[in-house]
Amino acid sequence: MNQNLKDKKLSIVIPVYNEEESIPELLEWIFRVVDSQDISTEVLLIDDGSTDSSWAIIDESAKKDSRVVGLKFNRNYGKSAALQTGFDHASGEVIITMDADMQDSPDEIPALMDMVLAKNLHIVSGWKKKRHDPIGKTIPSKFFNWVTRMVSGIKLHDFNCGLKAYHRDVVKNINVYGEMHRYIPLIAKWNGYNRIGEKVVVHRARKYGTTKYGMKRFVTGFLDLLSVTFVSRFKKNPMHFFGVFGSLSFIGGFFITIWVIGEKLYRQYHQMERRDVVDQPLFFLALVALIVGMQLFLAGFIAEMMIQVNQRKGDYLIIENTSKKD
Repeated sequence: MNQNLKDKKLSIVIPVYNEEESIPELLEWIFRVVDSQDISTEVLLIDDGSTDSSWAIIDESAKKDSRVVGLKFNRNYGKSAALQTGFDHASGEVIITMDADMQDSPDEIPALMDMVLAKNLHIVSGWKKKRHDPIGKTIPSKFFNWVTRMVSGIKLHDFNCGLKAYHRDVVKNINVYGEMHRYIPLIAKWNGYNRIGEKVVVHRARKYGTTKYGMKRFVTGFLDLLSVTFVSRFKKNPMHFFGVFGSLSFIGGFFITIWVIGEKLYRQYHQMERRDVVDQPLFFLALVALIVGMQLFLAGFIAEMMIQVNQRKGDYLIIENTSKKD
């Protein structure tokens, strides 16, 4: 590590769920690495409602070493909640996240920290190029990452890698909720933090316990991608989404209705065979389009009103202020 970077404090955030066997070994490995590089470090272990003795081990570790900070949830809230809690309590200039199962190597810490500080990056995401996972996880993961790249425009190979490094400004100004931890780079990008890099990292085979994630995460992952994309793009101007589709639906339904009624009047005027308007399926489709269009437009209008009511000055982040300079 560069000499001028050693005084930059590091926070390591680790969500924990039933990892009693790996915690002591992981902490010993982390401190061996940071001590060898003389990095001022705190390690935040967030117990996400573990049912084994994970918390007792975390509590004991914190008593032995003041650099260990333990935070315990009353129940299992999920990885996103654990990460957000860690971000809220982190005090370092650089924040690194990693999993507690020891599949992420602490040896990567100095290089990740260097990339954030020396290259002035907002986020450095790990890329598990060579994975020690069954094909049932690797193939869906590749497809998932490809779709996310296409939707987000962020050229990362492994969005779901738990080993990431962040500049302090990023984690203090984003909100991770639900199961959105997979999309922190996307959330950061939509908040203006778009200097995102990538580093190939070592992926180790699981030494203790079993994986906490199944195939369900790939299904929910795509739903979360749609959600975070929509919220990120339209949270400040929902009328741009609802209004456009509502207007198109309403206008389409309106002109179809005019055409159906006009056709009947034309046939009636020329004494041609005709059907009642209500006997034509096209009329009911037009009526549905009119109603749906109006509802979408009203939804956008109400959403805009709610934003105006709840808008606060603090909603916009000022990163520089020339009046504060000497």
